[in-house]
Amino acid sequence: MFLPTTKEEINKLNWDRPDIILISGDVYVDSPFSGTAVIGNWLTIHGFKVAVIAQPDTKTDDISRLGEPSLYWAVSAGAMDSLVANYTASEKFRNEDDLTPGGINNKRPDRACMVYTNLIRRYFKNTKPIVLGGIEASLRRIVHYDLKDKKLRRSLLLDAKADILAYGMSEKTMLELSYALRDNTDYKNIKGLCYISKTPKEEFINIPSFEECVADKNLFREMFKTFYDNSAYTNSKGLNQKHDTRYLIHNPPQEQLTQEELDKIYDMDFTREVHPYYEKQGKVKSQDTIKFSVVSHRGCCGECNFCAIAVHQGKSVISRSKESIMKEINKLVQKPDFKGYISDIGGPTGNMYKIACKLHGTTGRCKNKRCLYPNVCENIIFSHDKQIDLLSEVAKNDKIKKVFVSSGLRHDLIMADKQNGKKYLEYISKNNISGQLKIAPEHTSDKVLDMMGKPKQNIFLDFMNEFKKINLPLNQFLTCYFMVDHPGCSVYDTEDLLLFINHNLKFRPEQVQIFTPTPSTNATLMYYTEQDLNGNDIFVEKDRNARMKQKLIITQSLSNDSSSSSHSKNKFNSKRNYFTKFRKRYRK
Repeated sequence: MFLPTTKEEINKLNWDRPDIILISGDVYVDSPFSGTAVIGNWLTIHGFKVAVIAQPDTKTDDISRLGEPSLYWAVSAGAMDSLVANYTASEKFRNEDDLTPGGINNKRPDRACMVYTNLIRRYFKNTKPIVLGGIEASLRRIVHYDLKDKKLRRSLLLDAKADILAYGMSEKTMLELSYALRDNTDYKNIKGLCYISKTPKEEFINIPSFEECVADKNLFREMFKTFYDNSAYTNSKGLNQKHDTRYLIHNPPQEQLTQEELDKIYDMDFTREVHPYYEKQGKVKSQDTIKFSVVSHRGCCGECNFCAIAVHQGKSVISRSKESIMKEINKLVQKPDFKGYISDIGGPTGNMYKIACKLHGTTGRCKNKRCLYPNVCENIIFSHDKQIDLLSEVAKNDKIKKVFVSSGLRHDLIMADKQNGKKYLEYISKNNISGQLKIAPEHTSDKVLDMMGKPKQNIFLDFMNEFKKINLPLNQFLTCYFMVDHPGCSVYDTEDLLLFINHNLKFRPEQVQIFTPTPSTNATLMYYTEQDLNGNDIFVEKDRNARMKQKLIITQSLSNDSSSSSHSKNKFNSKRNYFTKFRKRYRK
């Protein structure tokens, strides 16, 4: 059932007013892929009256159309940080938006959490608490680098002038907060919350202040390392960070959901449709992808340096039971517009279903060691047989023609699973892809891969060879996503990437993206400080035109090659001459 989003719907429910009003930068889709729907439905089944205002018009009093909630406002920018959603890596405005009716990017403001909070305070003086949540709040909860301003910014909680910030996947946190505000009890010890105080919390760690971070990049690095080391579910400490005369109090992370709790969340009865109020405004393109997709797990233990998943969803993986997934599948196939195809069964990384660590539940994340980099840790428990079992079980449903695996895969995990990795690759090649398998090696230079926290080139080459053996008879291909301009990546590394593509892949990559510094990631720390995580100086390309030129090295050259029917050895060798000319232009 949809949550109400108009006054008429609230009147039909005989509510005096909602307990909680959720504000979102995305259109309201009652889907398990929408944070607004998940949190809203979760609070509803626990007895709270929840309403939604999606993409409120910032030029009118639209945000006030439901009146004032009795408990609190919950504000989110949506599924993405609003600046990442609105701008490309080359800082050009994105004209299209898959999460806005009609597909035109004209309804999500820059710095959406700040804008929506200011609107609330404009129309409701001395209002109920305003709680920030979602990925924008998670990534901007402490001092962070901002690409648009090209400088450090304060915690979003202070800049937005909100009252509380809930970070991470916050079902537990928001439910505890709702009970506390309803019962008028103290919420300041709830895990997963941040708030502002005149004094620090004695038992918490004092990290460098906003002013200290601005004055000294080394202190910013020290601050970020302490923050990052204390962002895991187990054995993390609380933090105090001074901003002028006040303190950001950053409570330890919320406890990780159990499998049973995760099952309960995804067992909720989602309609998977766009709310009628917004549906009449135009087609929501994201529905093509998410309507018949299934979440199998949350979190990622990969910790790629450029990725925000670890900071928001967590560094350890929690998986749903097969029974819960099958229950959802059985609901999907009953929908009148189901055509027989499941778009995806996966998570942030497709083949991490049921992966676990021997230590995460007791000692917590290792302080100076990663789960998958530079190699898969001996404490990681994983096997692809559980994923094969799940996919084969789903395929038994006679209403399903095909199940696709569309989430990104870690090729190093496949190669490290000596018992079932090859079997998994064979299975999905025959049953769960259609013509091509997409993976994201990101780069091929070991130096750049080291900066990214990604597996070495030789592991990718071994995977490609294994894929070719399996898929040549099937006439299926590998397609790859690559990234340029990552900290430590020079024009020469990009040239070498192009040579690798021409020599080893013999196809045009699916996508070449420019690295985007997103708040609170290791790569953004490197981008801002121009040093690696150990404090050593590295090359960082910051000039916008030069950053675009690195991408053009790949895309223009491959485009020129694709226009010709010949891929001769002479053309391949002529790349060196092309590079020499390009370097001269690049240096200008």
